[in-house]
Amino acid sequence: MAEDNQYYVVRNKAVPEVLLKVVEAKRLLASERAMTVQEATEQVGISRSSFYKYKDDIFPFHDNARGKTITFVLQMDDVPGLLSTVLKTIAEYNGNILTIHQTIPINGVASLTLSVDVLPTTGDTSAMLETIEKLQGIHYLKILARE
Repeated sequence: MAEDNQYYVVRNKAVPEVLLKVVEAKRLLASERAMTVQEATEQVGISRSSFYKYKDDIFPFHDNARGKTITFVLQMDDVPGLLSTVLKTIAEYNGNILTIHQTIPINGVASLTLSVDVLPTTGDTSAMLETIEKLQGIHYLKILARE
């Protein structure tokens, strides 16, 4: 697995201040529907470029992740059985698929967006995503949201 695809759990005191401010700006944007990115970044004291640089790379960790929804997108080769393998992997971790959307493949590559309900019986979601990411034919996996 490539370095930039590893996940870590880090105590709050070890996280650089700019990343904590990105999390706060994201919280403000989610809670204040009318707030702009400019307003949120000004309020927490970071630049918009810092926000955009890190916004997709930091999420708050919730101990009570069970009962939550994870939405992620992946790019995958258009080969028979690959979608089935992705879905089987989610089933093996006892995740419940809520939504699935696959685009029409272009140049042999399709995008797949999945929302997965994390149940009390669901296994390690980070391991599930890592397993999917390592499948032959998967080009890219990115978490879009955790609710």
